[in-house]
Amino acid sequence: MSEIWNTLRQEAETVASKERILSKILTEYVLERNSFADALSWRLSERLAKGSVPASDLKELLLSCFHDSPKILSDVGADLLAVKDRDPACHDFISPFLYFKGFQALSAYRASNYLWNNDRKDIALYLQSLISIVYSVDIHPAATIGCGILLDHATGFVAGETTVIEDDVSILHEVTLGGTGKEVGDRHPKIRSGVLIGAGAKILGNVEVGQGARVGASSVVLSDVPANVSVAGVPSRVLGEINSQNSPSLEMNHTLSSMKEYESGGGI
Repeated sequence: MSEIWNTLRQEAETVASKERILSKILTEYVLERNSFADALSWRLSERLAKGSVPASDLKELLLSCFHDSPKILSDVGADLLAVKDRDPACHDFISPFLYFKGFQALSAYRASNYLWNNDRKDIALYLQSLISIVYSVDIHPAATIGCGILLDHATGFVAGETTVIEDDVSILHEVTLGGTGKEVGDRHPKIRSGVLIGAGAKILGNVEVGQGARVGASSVVLSDVPANVSVAGVPSRVLGEINSQNSPSLEMNHTLSSMKEYESGGGI
């Protein structure tokens, strides 16, 4: 984490020296801060401050979460690396830190999840509501999300209460990981590591999307998806096995050309 923090400060100094208008916010959010946790709590609280809760109270709340749970910062660092490595529009750390709603919303969710798991459910839900209003990203604080997550563009992303997302998953905008109705209990999708989910996909119910699978844009998934296949359609069906050494989430390849015919042939 120290390497990311040092690089972030260097990038902030470079931009501040070139752009007078940005120098003030870079000084406030990065250069005057004494740690990555301090900087992140300032950036998020200034974005999330709405209604009657002042930014100073949110700063204190977020900073306490980051200090009490080093795992949050470790996960945030992995998310930041994922954005830089997988998003072709991102070439540094300072851009997602300052501007990218997916990275910021996911970082704030991690604090709400910590609060939820430590029996502070009311403030966790309040933080969730702020994230939804500001970023148009609605992640229930009880959802379980691994690290190295790219939430690209992010607008309209929804993840329900019993959602599980494992490590190294890439998700585009307007994706819903939801239930199918009024059922209770474990009712939301389980997304295994290395999965790529295209824009507008809807994955509904307690279904599993297997490791290294790819879900095509605007697909509706209502049943389990095997590992290492591509699915697409409404309702989705298996189109083929993925013929690649790397996970779809790392390659960010949404085309269907890197497949071989799926032997079972049918839908899912």
